[in-house]
Order: sequence, then C-alpha cells, then structure tokens
Amino acid sequence: MQSFRFWIVSILAVGISLQAIYVALFGMLEAGPHRGFVFGAAILVVLLGAGVRRDEPLPAWRNVLDAALIAVIGLGLWEFLNLYEAFENMLMGLSKTQQWIGLGATLVVIEATRRVFGLSLAIVTLLMLGYVLFGENLPGIFAHSGFSLSRSMETIWFGFQGVFGMPLAVTLQIILIFIVFGSALESTGASNALIRISLYYTGKFKGGPALAAVVASALFGSMSGSVTANVVGTGSFTIPLIKRRGFKPHFAGAVEATASTGGQIVPPVMGAAAFLMADLTGMNYLSICVAALLPALFYYGALAAAIIVEARRAGVEATPESELVPLDRSDWLSALMFVVPIFVVVAVLVSGRSPAMSGVLGTLSAVAMGLIVNPEFRRAPQKILSMLADAGRSGGAIIVAVGAIGVILAVMSITGVGIRFASVVSTLGEGNLFLSLVVAAMACIILGMGMPTLPAYLIIVLVLGPAIKRLGIDDLSVHMFVFYYGVLSAITPPIALAAFAAAPIAKANPMMIGVTSLKLSFVGFMIPFAIIYYPELLIVNGFEWFDLISIVARMSLAVWMASTGLIGFSKSQIGMPMRILRVAIAVLLIYPVVWVEAAAAATALALTLFDRFTVRTHAHG
Repeated sequence: MQSFRFWIVSILAVGISLQAIYVALFGMLEAGPHRGFVFGAAILVVLLGAGVRRDEPLPAWRNVLDAALIAVIGLGLWEFLNLYEAFENMLMGLSKTQQWIGLGATLVVIEATRRVFGLSLAIVTLLMLGYVLFGENLPGIFAHSGFSLSRSMETIWFGFQGVFGMPLAVTLQIILIFIVFGSALESTGASNALIRISLYYTGKFKGGPALAAVVASALFGSMSGSVTANVVGTGSFTIPLIKRRGFKPHFAGAVEATASTGGQIVPPVMGAAAFLMADLTGMNYLSICVAALLPALFYYGALAAAIIVEARRAGVEATPESELVPLDRSDWLSALMFVVPIFVVVAVLVSGRSPAMSGVLGTLSAVAMGLIVNPEFRRAPQKILSMLADAGRSGGAIIVAVGAIGVILAVMSITGVGIRFASVVSTLGEGNLFLSLVVAAMACIILGMGMPTLPAYLIIVLVLGPAIKRLGIDDLSVHMFVFYYGVLSAITPPIALAAFAAAPIAKANPMMIGVTSLKLSFVGFMIPFAIIYYPELLIVNGFEWFDLISIVARMSLAVWMASTGLIGFSKSQIGMPMRILRVAIAVLLIYPVVWVEAAAAATALALTLFDRFTVRTHAHG
C-alpha cells in the first residue's frame, strides 16, 4: 500500500512540475479547469504523501480516513468544475447538497494544510471559516450582519475569490516554476560547490566555517524558496564544521538557521518572492531587486559581525592553512552549475521577458549545466525525474497552503474584517506610527509562524498590508516591512521552524537555537522599521545622497553595537549594564528624531573607536 501511495504521489508530483514548465512556456490554460485539476493533484499529493514512508505500514484507520477525505475533495472539485462558469456569470445558486459538499471540501483543505504546515495556518483558517458562519453572534465591532452557508460557499469554494482565487493563479503562473528551478539547482549539486568555495575563502578568517555557512546559505537560500530545506541541505555539511572549529552546538545551529532564513531576502530571486512582490506592487522586477539589496547586506553584515565577535569571545582561531582544502578546476566548473542559471534568469528578465520565462530557461540551463559538468548527474539522468517529483511535492504543499489562504481572503472579502483589523491597529497605536508598527510587526510574525516564506508573505501582505498602508506608508515599504517579518517568523520561538530543522543536525536544544538566532538576527528585526522611517534605504523611491549616507552609516554602527551588546564581548567581556546600553544605542540609531540620532551616533562612534583602539593595543601588547 505504501509503495502504491509513493508511486501515485510521484506521478502526480511530476505532473505538477511539468504543467509549471508548460505554463511558463505557453501561458495559463482556462482558469476553472486549470486551477481545479492542479489543485486536485496537489491535495492528493499531500493527503497520500504527508507523513507516509515506504517502509512503514499505515494503520487501517488512516487509509479509511484518507479515502473519505479524497472522496469529499473529489466531489467538491467535481461540483466546482460543473458550476464555476455559472458562478462567474452569477447565473445560479447552490443546492443544499452542493453547499455541504463545498463546506466539506473546504474542511479537507484545512486538514491537508495541517498535515504539511502544522496547526498555525490550519487554526487561523478554521477560525476564519467559523467567523463567516457564526460571526454575527460576536460582540462589538467584530460582529457582522450574518452570511448563509450558501453565500459563504459561493465565495470560498465555488467562485474565484476563495480557494481558486488570485493567490492560486499567481502561484501557478510564477511561483511553481521557481520551485522547480530551486529543485534543479539542488539536484545538480550546485550547493556543494558553493559550500567548498565559501569554505576556502572564509577559512582564513576567525569563525571561517560559520562565515562560509553565511555565504553559502545566503546564495542557495535565495534560490530554494524553503528555509527548512536550506537548513537541512547546507546545514548537514556546515553545522558539523562550525562545531569542529570550537563553536558551541546551539550557536552552530543558530548560525545556519539565521543564514538560511535570510536567504529569502537576498536578490535576485529572494526565494521567488521578488517576482510575487513585483506582481503585487505592479513594479518592475529589477526595481524590487535594487530595493532589497541594502537591507539584505545589513542583515548578513550583522550576522557576520556577530560570528566574528563570538569567535573572539570563544577564542576560535582561523582555520590553519594546512587544513584548508584547496580549490581545483573541478570546483570552478561545478560553480558554473550555479552561476550560469542565475545569469540566465537575470539576463532573460533584463531583456524584458516574463519572470515565468526566466524561471523555465533558468531551470533548463541548470539541468544542462548539471549534465555537462557533473558526471554523477550525467550518469543518472533519472535524477531529472526525481528533481521534478521533489519540486512537485514542494509545490503541492505550497498550493494547498495557498488554498487555505484563499479561504481567509474570501472571508475577509465578504465580512469586511480586514477593514476592522486596520481600525484596531490604528486604535492600538493611538495615532502613534511606532506603536502601530509594533502591533503590525507582532501580527506579521504570528501569522507567518509555521509557514514557508511565500505563503507567509502572501497571507500577511493581503491581510495586514491595507492596515499598514492606512498609516500613510508607500506601497513598496509596506511590502518590504511585512515580507521581512514573514521571513523572520521562521526563527522566532516558540515555533521557529528553522531552529527545529537545525536542532537534530547540531544535536542541540531547538529553543536554545531559536533564542540564539534571535540574537544573531536582531538587526534583521530593526531593518523593517528602518525601511519605514528611512525609505531611501530602498533606493528606488528616490533619495538625497546625504540622507542615504547618513542612514547607511548609522545602520553600520547599529550592527556593531547590537553584535557586541548581544554577544557580550568586544575587547573583553562586557558587563550587563554596558550590554544593555549598546543594544539601546543600536535601536536609537534609527529613531527618527534628529537629536536622538545624533547623540546615539556620537556615543556609538566613541565606543566603536574605543573598541578598535584597545583591541589593536591589546593585540600588539
């Protein structure tokens, strides 16, 4: 039975990947059948494959339950395909049977979401479903006028505002092909070449293997679109190396978790979020890349600074020359498996072609380079099918999550709860922009917990975006704000997916990894506020050179203050009062009051010069 499930899932997953390639080359098919059939394939991949291993038999009740769920979702898809045209033209209503079938299918979507992403998104979706059906009984501003089961299912299941709405269309048109692209890069062995080259060039610095993890995870994470896959893929190699150099296990795991998480904010691909953001904002893709560049540099600059400070504190020396594995011709050839596909993606976009076309040509070039450069890949062409199957499984999970997001958006559409939420954000902030942003940031993190980057970003920007825009913030800054916090939710306890993925590799407590990751990524949590208060960081909105240089200089000082304060070391151990002062200065450096900025900058500069002078004196003494 397990083998049968495995082959069904593999065939469906390959089909999902192949249709992504077809769509990228030839465009979308008729909306109803296309979305219905692909969503059906995705939910079957999840129901039949999630938590199933070929060598472990399932209990009988699981087989019976899955058969019942498949029957319900099958009926729901059948009714959707029969009725979508009529509902698009508003020509008919639903029978009682169809209403209950729609509700049952929606509940199956929630259960499938729970299986792949845990309880967080499933609970939010279930609460929203309950809200539309029973929300008229709530007190206060959150009560609505009441909606029948028929009206609810027309929007959630049978129309194009819910499960089969815009988020699913964007996923099919843009996102899936980049999931295939990331799988192609991983399958060809491009990540191994990145790690070897990174290790060689960072090995001469203190904390070399940790810095190598930063470089490799930043580059590969941008392509993979999955934080946990990146942690496992690069971390299985880098985490043991970091530990061997003398770093503690929880710190090694935190470095990989933080670096892998940040890969999603690195242009040019940003885990495919760059293309989604361009589509949602209506901006040029290259503008999104330029806007994301400086914030990403500060994120990784802060992580590198924290690693160097920790290396000094722990007495970790640079890797001896004798232990550095020299690079040879094969390493540089292997690097082409990464460089050429990225060049192809960027070149196609610069030429004016669509993101989907750049994704498919990048995928084809990645496979071609794998066949040319990697003899193992060339000797086993069946790996191409495995690559497509892996991409289809990942894509299927994303599609199911996007279906759940469609339920949430449909409820928001018909009940107006999004407008009410915007009012709550404004009320809690009491007209204070900073307090409103704090409330919005906390909501972003909570909504993003337990979800991969793309669904997290999508749901957050569609749910919270309008509320933040009402604070008078420009569109791109809003998207960057919610995107960063959606990404950082992956390392925020108590869920902290990236930390839990790193824990078994590091052999450390996942909560300790999560807490340490928060320290390492502290500047990352500051960056969205800096973007709101100093939009010149994004460059593309226009800027004065003095303002840009000023915020870049202050952010650089903030990186050093935060790193030394949170690690507790500069020239020597730092006491708690000084640690608190340094972290406070880091925050005040981006506080938008001129005299506060100036005082914080002067204090930070004095402390930084003191650190540099005394370190040099100590080194020569």
